[in-house]
Amino acid sequence: MQRVVQISDTHLSPTKPHFACNWEPLKSWVTAQGPDLIVHTGDVTVDGADLDQDMRHCRGLLDALGAPVLSVPGNHDIGEAHHPHQPVNGERLARWRAHLGADFWVRDLESWRLVGLNSMLFGSDEADEARQLDWLERQVTEAQGRRIGWFLHRPLFVESPDEGDKGYWSVPPRPRAQLLELLRRSEVAFVASGHLHLARDFAVDGTRYLWGPSSGFVVGPELQPELGGSKALGAVAYRFDGRDYAAAIHEIAGLERLWIDDVIHEVYPPRAA
Repeated sequence: MQRVVQISDTHLSPTKPHFACNWEPLKSWVTAQGPDLIVHTGDVTVDGADLDQDMRHCRGLLDALGAPVLSVPGNHDIGEAHHPHQPVNGERLARWRAHLGADFWVRDLESWRLVGLNSMLFGSDEADEARQLDWLERQVTEAQGRRIGWFLHRPLFVESPDEGDKGYWSVPPRPRAQLLELLRRSEVAFVASGHLHLARDFAVDGTRYLWGPSSGFVVGPELQPELGGSKALGAVAYRFDGRDYAAAIHEIAGLERLWIDDVIHEVYPPRAA
């Protein structure tokens, strides 16, 4: 049996320590799980998209967790498609790769293939978007009978696979359709994401979707519409035993319930036009 822990949306920085108080309780909980692998589903940093110091700081924290860590980037780590101030681009991707490693990856367990995806590329029209999709097709085609699970930052959808464009909150419809076609053809067992700072566990058409909660903060109604899920702070624990698996969202009691609404103008101040 192999244990995997998913953490997400830590939003850590050496210069903006607003959510740093939640790192040690998270670290203690993760250590107690004795994981063989830790997956971070993005927004590792407050502003790694522009600041090397945020990336260096978080690299050190992840290295101290005592188990291998694989991460996928979030919007605050590498920017997002066509953003006016922080578009995902070659420079930001290079910064992530230099500090935190590959932005999309595969890890094989005995009977499973875990795939990490860079969801910030979807809809970007960057060359790496097509490269990642070609790579993903190969990974699922060549899985050699292993069951498959995906990890990414943005969820594929919020309410239903055929919904319209949800903007900031999920993968845009065009790349989503490509991913869902591949997902169905490959019978992906689960898709685990972060980004929403919400916890939810549900299934659609035989695939399980897990929204991994943030360990950093929750978001109030003035900044986030009603999306479903619960405003928990915590992490997700997985156990893989042969072709079987179990996954459970855990609310971690030691995490302080912080609200981004209270400090949004300090952590993410509005930019001048």
